[in-house]
Amino acid sequence: MRGRSSVFAVMLAAGAVAVPVAQKAAAPKARPRLEALKQEAVADVESRAVFAQRMVDQIFSYGELGFQEFETTRYLVDVLKTNGFSVQEGIAGVPTAFMASWGSGKPVIALGSDIDCIPQASQKPGVAWHEPIIEGAPGHGEGHNSGQAVNIVAALAVKKIMEREHLPGTLRIWTGTAEELVGTKAYFIRAGLFKDVDVALFTHVSDQLDVSWGPRDGTGLVSVQYSFLGETAHAAGNPWRGRSALDAVELMDIGWNFRREHLRLSQRSHSVITDGGDQPNVVPRTASVWYYFRETDYQHIKDLWETGDTMARAAAMMSGVELLPTKVLGSAWPQHFNKVVAETTWANIQKVGLPRWSDDDQQLAKALQKELKNPKADGLTVKLRESLQGPVKENNGGGSDDIGDISWNVPTVTLRYPSNIPGLPGHNWANAIAMATPIAHKGVIAGAKVQAMTLLDLVMTPELVQQAWDYFRNEQTKETKYQPLLRDQDQPAIWLNKATMDKYRPEMKKYYYDPTRYKTYLDQLGIKYPTVKPATTNQ
Repeated sequence: MRGRSSVFAVMLAAGAVAVPVAQKAAAPKARPRLEALKQEAVADVESRAVFAQRMVDQIFSYGELGFQEFETTRYLVDVLKTNGFSVQEGIAGVPTAFMASWGSGKPVIALGSDIDCIPQASQKPGVAWHEPIIEGAPGHGEGHNSGQAVNIVAALAVKKIMEREHLPGTLRIWTGTAEELVGTKAYFIRAGLFKDVDVALFTHVSDQLDVSWGPRDGTGLVSVQYSFLGETAHAAGNPWRGRSALDAVELMDIGWNFRREHLRLSQRSHSVITDGGDQPNVVPRTASVWYYFRETDYQHIKDLWETGDTMARAAAMMSGVELLPTKVLGSAWPQHFNKVVAETTWANIQKVGLPRWSDDDQQLAKALQKELKNPKADGLTVKLRESLQGPVKENNGGGSDDIGDISWNVPTVTLRYPSNIPGLPGHNWANAIAMATPIAHKGVIAGAKVQAMTLLDLVMTPELVQQAWDYFRNEQTKETKYQPLLRDQDQPAIWLNKATMDKYRPEMKKYYYDPTRYKTYLDQLGIKYPTVKPATTNQ
């Protein structure tokens, strides 16, 4: 497909691998040298715990929304350059996105993780109730402050081994910029940034140490802004001379909500009005509404989108206003993960296991679960799943992630690592509470150990990469071929969230983490760990 077969044939012939290419995908058999190097990498990751903690806390303190992650990007680029990576900044026309590279030759392994945060999720870490650092400000109410630490710590441990052992291979580290807007990964594909990548190892925060393969639960989506243009008039004196663009927005929303009953159960659709006019006594000349159309496959996403377009045109006609050209603000394909790479990762997860949680860790988790009135307040996860998760049998819809676009272009898995608390609402202040505490720090180290071991498996076992591509070509993409949801005229929506960050950033800067003065961000904020309500102190 991309010259891989000949490359790996040469590697095999040169004696890089002592066993023949297997016909059936499977995790690599134990080999003494490989296993010894993996254990060395695990020890190296453990030795970098303070480095990882500082990275997690630093990015948490920045709390930057999608497309505005300038402090986060600058910090990560400095870390990577200091550690010998070359960095291409501003990739695919996105100022806060980068691709860092080290090494040469095959395999090329791309390690990615998201970096943006959530609106109005400012929260003091380690405090088991709603306590914003800055009221109304954004914050890491998803946990994206932690994933880059997983990848960078793992990559540095493996880089050290590759240099000493003269192992061929290229490590790339990249940012999932503006993931909450599903705003960039499809553009990365369009820009050709993954054309020579052999395997993509993605990471995402979770409350479990886990991986999966095949089609996943959830949806893909297209994110569309509809804007209307009318005519102003005095809303009391001469309303008949005006044409309200806001009427069109409201009619579209009403129409969509009536239509919702007759859509598939798997769809998810939601909207916000981003422009509702200027003031009540002026008939609104402009108005805009922003929709997410989610479905479980490409064609149904397109169908949902076309329904939205039809309603927008009809709403414009009813209101006597003009529908302006639509803007696609983001898109995502449904996710499909690689069986071979997942099996390899799962074998390493079983070796690493979950972190050992302290009594303080569990106390914080249980107090927060009780605060949120969860049916059970049983604390942090203490047991791995019994088996590797395979394809979902029935996809009833759900969330989206634009890692889906990567997964349909190169063998990909997402490693989920245990840096957060079970039973949280998601996209909420509560999801930020653990994310600059020992819970997040321990989960990152567990994830980095798995990631480092998997990297070594792929670097030292070329047939695994070949098998991964066999699955990708012969099973995953045999009938379903990737077609971008982006249109030729669509460009990254890099203006999004600028006004919000301009409003809050001056105050947020006062709370940026200073590791030269404080051991942890909790120390800097003066927070006792854990801080729980008195009624739960002895539970």
